[in-house]
Order: sequence, then structure tokens, then C-alpha cells
Amino acid sequence: MNFKQIETFLWVSKLLSFSKTAQQQCTTQPAISSRIAALEAELGVTLFERDRNNKVILTTKGHELLPYAEKIIYNTKEFTDKANQSASFSGVLRIGVSETVAYTWLSEFMERFQKNLPDVLIELTVDVSTGLSQQLTEGLIDIAFLLGPLSISMMVNEELTSVPLVWVASPDLDINKKGEKQQSLEELSSKLPVITYAKNTLPYNEISRQLKKNSKEIPRIFSSTSLGVCRQLVLDGRGIGALPTEIVKDDVEAGKLDILELNWTPSNLNFTASFPMTPHKPQLQTVIDLAKRVIADRHGQKDIIDTNT
Repeated sequence: MNFKQIETFLWVSKLLSFSKTAQQQCTTQPAISSRIAALEAELGVTLFERDRNNKVILTTKGHELLPYAEKIIYNTKEFTDKANQSASFSGVLRIGVSETVAYTWLSEFMERFQKNLPDVLIELTVDVSTGLSQQLTEGLIDIAFLLGPLSISMMVNEELTSVPLVWVASPDLDINKKGEKQQSLEELSSKLPVITYAKNTLPYNEISRQLKKNSKEIPRIFSSTSLGVCRQLVLDGRGIGALPTEIVKDDVEAGKLDILELNWTPSNLNFTASFPMTPHKPQLQTVIDLAKRVIADRHGQKDIIDTNT
């Protein structure tokens, strides 16, 4: 039994495809089949089988052994991380970021990254978190700062920050009436569209469920993959917006937007740095620590980096 066999077992269990695993590991499908067969022979168990549609699925024993295989891979990664802490970092790093990150602390992160890791070239991808998750799974990016954590096999998640959402609207709509400390989201959404994140994102799904649960009429939600577009629509008075406080705080201070006190607000957005256990990139922790320092500096917080790592 060797590391490559266990790693292959994990990738097949995640992709449920021998051919896709072969592509991910830059080898042939027969090579993948051979590794799995050798591992099964040594363990004396069957790890995979095919269903009625001839699709690859984990056996009961495969499911039972999966967390142990993940632990082996993770501990091996930690071991090599310690061994390579002083190794130089160069080459290309593919980083994915969500729109919220792009509009808040990405610029500061890039500046600090260039100062600390001048020999590294960044390939940057901005996408919704669901898209970034898929790209991580397919090996198209190395790490992502996104809405997390990701409940995906072989994926490591490190907490970064929690971002509150706030309801805002143009002062021209005159929603903040005197004497009304709190207003009804259901009543406002029956008169004005709700402007927020794209479909299939956590904020959109939460807002949609809330409105469908308590509104008599079908809610009108204007969604966009671009937070810049959402912000501009709200500034133009096209509806009420549920947006991150950091994105709209300057507009609120300038009197361009009003904060609305409503009877319900979406949950905070929890962001993580997420990356696959394999292929192994020991210097990713340096990148994550840089992101944590940028976030801490922005909020005037105590350094949130684990000094034991």
C-alpha cells in the first residue's frame, strides 16, 4: 500500500469516475484501475462497485474507510508542510475569489501578496461561490476565498471572516418614515423588488425562502452575479437591497443610501479559505495567513492567525 493508491482512492470517491480521476492525476484510466485493484487486493475488500446505470459508487466498506484515508492524506500534508516551511515559493498560483471579497479586501491582499511573494504569479478568477467550489473540485484553481465551509471530500477549510448583510435603499424612495423603528420586509417586498446576490447562492436562497414563507404574493427578486450592478440598482432606486455592509458603508456615510430597519435580516456571510488536500501545495498556508492579516488590519482586530502553525 502506498500514498498514491490512497490518494487515487480519495479522488475516485470524490469524482465517481475512473476516467476523470485519470485526467486529474495526469495518467491513464488503466493506471487508475490498477491502483484501485492493488489497494483492494492488499486490503482484502471491494471499495467500488457499479450501480444499475453502470455508474461508479462506493461500497459500504468504501464509505467506512473513506474518513481514515482522508486522515492519512491530511496528516501527510501536515508532515510535508512542516518540512517545507522554509522552502521558497515561486511559480503560478491560481486563486479564486467571490464577488464580496473582490469588492472588499482583494486589492489590499494583492498588494501584500506582491510584497511578500514577489516570485509568484497570480491567476485570478472572480466567480460566485458555487462556481468556485466546482472549479476547486475539478482542479482548475488552487485555492478559493468563498462562502464556506465546503462539505466536499478532500477539501480543507480555514475560517477567514464573517460579513454582515444590511438592508439599504435610496433616500429618494423615502422608506425610512418618522416614528417607524422597524418595518416589514414582506410589506416592502410587495411594493418594491429585492436586489441581492445571484441565484443558487446562500443569501439568495435564504431571502427567497423567507419571502415565500411569509409573503402572499410571488416575491420579485432581482439577482445578479455582480455586486457592483446590485449596488448601482439600489442607488438608482430600483428596489431595496440586501448587501454587505462593507460595500455600502461609504454610500451610507455620503447620504446616498439609507439603512433600513426591517423585521428580518439574512444571516452573516461566513467566508473560508478552501483548497483540496491534493495535489499538495505546502505554501498555501502562507497565502492564507496573508489573507487573515489583511482582514485583521481592516477591522482593527487582534491578529487572528494561529501562532502554533
